Amino acid sequence: MSDLCLQVAGEEIHLLPERALFWPRGDMLVAADLHWGKAATFRAAGIPIPGGTTSSDLARLDTALDRTGARRLVVLGDLFHARAGRVATQTVADLRRWRRLRTELEILLVRGNHDRHAGDPPDHLRINCVNAPAFIPPFILRHEPHEAAAGYTLAGHVHPGLVLTGPGLQRERLPCFIFGARLAVLPAFGSFTGLVSVDLVGGERLFIVAEDEVVPVGEAGVCQPPLMPPLVSPPRL
Repeated sequence: MSDLCLQVAGEEIHLLPERALFWPRGDMLVAADLHWGKAATFRAAGIPIPGGTTSSDLARLDTALDRTGARRLVVLGDLFHARAGRVATQTVADLRRWRRLRTELEILLVRGNHDRHAGDPPDHLRINCVNAPAFIPPFILRHEPHEAAAGYTLAGHVHPGLVLTGPGLQRERLPCFIFGARLAVLPAFGSFTGLVSVDLVGGERLFIVAEDEVVPVGEAGVCQPPLMPPLVSPPRL
């Protein structure tokens, strides 16, 4: 695995090929749009979708947690896809088993639009749930992307992807991180979420997830310069 290091708001962060972000000083892994139980929701509606997506996503989450040693996990909204997925027997069993192996992990969910319909996760998962925005200075954590003057925003919701074309006219859409001066959008962590094509906008930088590495678009190197100056005395709200 090859992570990519950035300086954002005076903090070192790592972009992970597992489609998550790690903040070492905060000992915190940040992921967006897990959409647990989405395949189960489709099957409940009579659509023949193969199972196993939740267990494979949990394995990828375990990889990120083990590699970083993060003690906290923050989910930027859409933990569950729908209420039907939240109560699906196999999904619940997989999550209960996983949580028993991660008893020391603190989990915070910043509610997103799907969470409002699905409802909060079952009590046995021991997940603290809050409405957006949540503040862990210098970062503002929310589901839907909105800049704020009080800090640097980390968000999800968009499921960003970038279409790459090769010399043989082959095309592939890959998940990506988007970083602007005061706002970053993380890729969807869930493997059964779909991608929305995005374009590079002035002042933004894109980093694609290409198998086991994160690659800056149109740039070389691993560590990138700061995207914004450190905040002075960030508010503790």
